[in-house]
Amino acid sequence: MTTTTTTHGSSGLPVLEHYVGGAASAGTSTRTGPVYDPALGEQTKSVRLASAGDVDAAVAVAKAAFAGPRGWGSSSTAKRQQVMFAFRELVNARKDELAAILTSEHGKVLSDAAGEVARGLEVVEFACGMPHLTKGSYSENVSTDVDVYSLKQALGVVGVISPFNFPAMVPMWFFPIAIATGNTVVLKPSEKDPSVANWMAELLTEAGLPDGVFNVVHGDKEAVDALLVHPDVAAISFVGSTPIARYVYETGTSHGKRVQALGGAKNHMLVLPDADLDLVADAAVNAGFGSAGERCMAVSVVLAIDSIADEVVARVRDRMGKLVTGDGRGSADMGPLITAAHRDKVAGYLDVATTDGADLVVDGREVVPDGAADGFWLGPTLLDKVPTTSTVYTDEIFGPVLSVVRVASYDEGLALINGSPYGNGTAIFTNDGGAARRFQREVEVGMVGINVPIPVPVAYHSFGGWKASLFGDAKAYGTHGVDFFTREKAVTSRWPDPSHGGINLGFPQNE
Repeated sequence: MTTTTTTHGSSGLPVLEHYVGGAASAGTSTRTGPVYDPALGEQTKSVRLASAGDVDAAVAVAKAAFAGPRGWGSSSTAKRQQVMFAFRELVNARKDELAAILTSEHGKVLSDAAGEVARGLEVVEFACGMPHLTKGSYSENVSTDVDVYSLKQALGVVGVISPFNFPAMVPMWFFPIAIATGNTVVLKPSEKDPSVANWMAELLTEAGLPDGVFNVVHGDKEAVDALLVHPDVAAISFVGSTPIARYVYETGTSHGKRVQALGGAKNHMLVLPDADLDLVADAAVNAGFGSAGERCMAVSVVLAIDSIADEVVARVRDRMGKLVTGDGRGSADMGPLITAAHRDKVAGYLDVATTDGADLVVDGREVVPDGAADGFWLGPTLLDKVPTTSTVYTDEIFGPVLSVVRVASYDEGLALINGSPYGNGTAIFTNDGGAARRFQREVEVGMVGINVPIPVPVAYHSFGGWKASLFGDAKAYGTHGVDFFTREKAVTSRWPDPSHGGINLGFPQNE
C-alpha cells in the first residue's frame, strides 16, 4: 500500500496528490508545499496544494456520489455498517504501518502514534453502531387515526478541516460518523503531515466504500476558503487555533453552513495540598510533554498551592531529568516539533518568560537529542513563578513548555481558570471528594479531569470545550456528532378510512 502515487517533482522528491473519486488526482494546481521528517530536519516529499477549482471538482464528485436512488445518501444502513466494520478491521490490522507514517511526518514517538490510532478507532467502532443511533421515534394515534414519527437524514456533502497535531485521530472524530449517517466527505488535512489522509482514503476504498464518498484535497488557505464558501457543502467540521476557528465559524455560517469549530486551549491543572504529589508530578510530565506539548488537551499550566509549590516543582524537575528527547522511531520519550519555524516560535517564549520575571528551571534549548543534528528539537522546559500577566501564561504556546503558577488557595486557582478566555480542558488533583465535586460544578470548562490530567472523553460521549475553545453548538463525535451530521424530519401521517371525507376549513385540532 502506498500513499505517494505520483510522479516526482522538480526537487526529485515524490509529490503527494489529492485523492478524489477513489484514485489519486493531480488536479489543476501546480503549487506544492514541503513535507518534512521532523526528526531528521529533511524534506521527504512535496504535497499538492489545491486551487479553488480543484476543491470545486472534489465537491462535485462527492455531490454525485451522494445523490440519486443509488447514491450513498440513499444507501442502506446495513451497507454503511458493513463498510465501517471492514474499515475498522483493516486499520486495526495495519495500525503499526499507520503509526509509522504518523511518526515520520509529525515526529511523535511511536507509542504516542499508536495511542492516537487507538483513540481514532474508538470513533470508528462507535460509528459501527449507527443503525441504532439514527433510529427515529414513533407516536401512534396522537389524534384520531393520526401518527407522528421522526427520521434522521444525511446533510449531503460535508467538509472536514483537520490540524497537524493529530492527522489520524481528528479526521476519525468526524468522517466515520459522517459516512455512517449517509453523507459524503471532502477532507482537507494539514499540509504539514498529509500522507495519513491518503492512507485512510485508500483503506476506505479497500473496505468497500464507493468511489467519491470520501475524498482528500490537500492545500492551504485557498482550499479552506473554497470549502467554506462552496454552495454545495452543507457542513464544516474544523479543529485548530482559536483565531482560525472563529474565522472558519463566521465564514461558514455566513454562507449558510452548519459549522462545528474547535479552537485553542490553555489547560490548567489545579493541585491541592492533600494531593498525591508523586501522582501529580507524573501527570504533569505526561500531560505537559507528551507529543512535544502539541496537543489541545496538553496541560500547560500547573496551579500549585503555595505550601506545596516547591515540592511540586522539585518532583516535576526530577522526572524531567530522566526524559530522552529524540527520534520517535527509537527509544525516545519525546520527539521533535513539527517544523523548524514552530520550534523557533516556541523557544522564543523562554526569553519572554525570564524577561517577565519567571524562573527558568529547565531550559529545553539545552537538550542533547538522541537523533539527527538537524531535527526540530526543543527539550521539555519548566518555568516557575510565571506571572499571569505574561504572554507565556496567556498564549497557547503549543509546545513542551510547562508553567507553574503559585496560588494561595482553591478559590484563587479556580478564579484563574474561569478567567481564561479558553475553556477546553482542566484537571484537579486532590484526595478530597468534596473539593473535587465542588470543582467539577464550579469550573467553567468543557472537559474536566479529577486526578486525570488529559480528560479526553471516550467516543460515546462528546469532545469539546467552552468559551473560545468551541464555536458552534455541536461538540465532536458521540451523540453531538450524530446530531451534527444529520437533520431530523418529523412526519405527521393519516390514512383515513375511505368512507370518511368532506371539507372542513377549521383549524385542525387534536381529538
